[in-house]
This record gives sequence, structure tokens and C-alpha cells, in this order.
Amino acid sequence: MARTQSKRRRDVPQVRILFGSATTLGPGKIELIETIRRTGSISAAARDLGMSYRRAWVLVDRINRCFAEPLVATATGGPGGGGAQVTALGQEVLKRYRAMEAKASASVRRELDELSSFMMPNAFD
Repeated sequence: MARTQSKRRRDVPQVRILFGSATTLGPGKIELIETIRRTGSISAAARDLGMSYRRAWVLVDRINRCFAEPLVATATGGPGGGGAQVTALGQEVLKRYRAMEAKASASVRRELDELSSFMMPNAFD
């Protein structure tokens, strides 16, 4: 079953890390890396997230090119099978991203609660 946007919390800030003009990391890429970690496969992660394998592969390639070492290591398919795993650096990047996200959320919680009080009751359904 593909994950949908409605499963994501919408009342938390989204952290996007920009180096230059491109988003190096954001919620979508982080979710992809975490899903690869869970499934051990880019194709399985793509299915879980409701995206094409090609899109997932392009994102993984883009992510890996942004860092000094790959965050996701891949193995070519064949008799022994393929697969993907999140590297030690990838695990560290995930940990640090989630820590920054938690700090950002905590720092604006009051203002976010106040802002959300202006929203329609069913705005996030």
C-alpha cells in the first residue's frame, strides 16, 4: 500500500536543507532514505512511497552526489539479487536531520498552534 500525504503530520514545520540553489535534503528525500533503510531496496521503497522506480533512483543518485560519500549503497541485481542499504554516513545524516527537525518544531510550537487556530476545521483532511 502506497503511503499518502494524509499520513504525514501537517502541523509541523518542514525542514529543507539548501546548499546552493538546490534542496540537498528535505522531507521527501529523508522519507525515501528511511524507507530504503526499512525495505533494503530502492524499488520496494518507491512502491511504498507511491513513486516510480526511476524517480526514486534519480533522487538517490542526486542525494549521493551531494555528499562526500554515498548515503545509499546499491548492489546490482542478478543471481544473488540486488538491493540497497543506507550507509553509516546515511544513518548519521538521518539522525542529524531528524534532530534539526525536532528542534525547529519545538522552537515554533506556540506560534504554530496559534496559526493553526485560524484554519478551517477540515483543512487537513
